[in-house]
Amino acid sequence: MISTVSFTDFCDSFSDTYKNNFTWEGKRALFDYLEEYEESTDEQLYLDPVALCCEFSEYEDLEDYNKQHGSEYETIDELEDETTVIRFGSDSFILADF
Repeated sequence: MISTVSFTDFCDSFSDTYKNNFTWEGKRALFDYLEEYEESTDEQLYLDPVALCCEFSEYEDLEDYNKQHGSEYETIDELEDETTVIRFGSDSFILADF
């Protein structure tokens, strides 16, 4: 049995342990990305917040990413060549961990 999940349901599904893995804006961007994925692939996804927290990470900007990973990417486009990047806000993004 699969049920439709609203954005509020999506946000509420992140338990106390995982509620701070993504900002509100990040959750909105991830929710929209997952909905678009379902529509474009005609595949229904199961909501698993723990898996989402393991598979995706949010970064304030490229400098934040480079600092956390000891890397020297110059543009987000370089990351997009390697993995899925969900951009939102002015410089923020969610990255499918690779």
